[in-house]
Amino acid sequence: MAISSIPMPGKRFVIGVPFVWLFVFFFLPFLILLYISFVDMGSDIHPFKPLWDSTAGVLKLKYENYLSILRTEEGAPLFKTLYVDAYLRSIGYALITALLCLVLGYPFAYFIARAPESVRPALLLMVMLPFWTSFLLRVYAWKGLLADQGVINRFLMSIGIIGEPMQMLYTNVSMLVGMTYVYLPFMILPLYANLVKMDFRLLEAAYDLGTTPFKAFWLITVPLSKAGIIAGFMLVFIPCVGEFVIPSLLGGPENLMFGRVVWDEMFTANDWPKATALAVVMIALIVIPLAIYYHYTGERDEGAKS
Repeated sequence: MAISSIPMPGKRFVIGVPFVWLFVFFFLPFLILLYISFVDMGSDIHPFKPLWDSTAGVLKLKYENYLSILRTEEGAPLFKTLYVDAYLRSIGYALITALLCLVLGYPFAYFIARAPESVRPALLLMVMLPFWTSFLLRVYAWKGLLADQGVINRFLMSIGIIGEPMQMLYTNVSMLVGMTYVYLPFMILPLYANLVKMDFRLLEAAYDLGTTPFKAFWLITVPLSKAGIIAGFMLVFIPCVGEFVIPSLLGGPENLMFGRVVWDEMFTANDWPKATALAVVMIALIVIPLAIYYHYTGERDEGAKS
């Protein structure tokens, strides 16, 4: 039944459910984070102190929690702080991970979309099988593979390629391998959902007109799968920016990412206002550009339709 044919009360209920979900599980927690980020904890151990000073009749907002993110030490370059460096590093690793997932995931999704309908469910099941295993177990499995005495090093030494173990764990490569492995299904699934609806007769028509396979892929398949590419890229990029577990278990000390900085501020330094201020800034720096992008994309699509 189409939504337009649903009675008005039912239509409002159907539309209202996702808005209630977003309010309860995103907007409300964000407001709590925003509240704590302006709190001056002082010597107290709990962060939920009142912002309103009833004696003076003013709001007591500690902006220092935000200003310290950009404040540099004397003589240091502008914006050269631990927090800015960690955020830029997280953006870089997230971009690389998303690109690796796109390069590896696109052929997977294309192959599944072109496979016979009878085998597609089995292929999709293989893509989703990792979700049936604990996230931590999958990351620890990579530690066993990449360790100095791990499976890969022992295999390479047994066949004589190397004489001593290579340093593969706690490096940039091991962290990127772990993040790419974990988030690859998030790229494959939206790409498949987009590619499976494509009319492949367009490619046959292009071949009949003398187009090479690569040119037909680049000019027809890729543009038609743009929505899946963007969706997969966002599904990988956004969680990678705030990733904490994989950099902590597979990355080295030089791979200090934003999630670890927030963790240290909250649980090591016990500075909840600073940690929540960092989280609010990270959310804003991700959500605001996305909102602007989708706003102008929607306007462009509406203009094209009209």
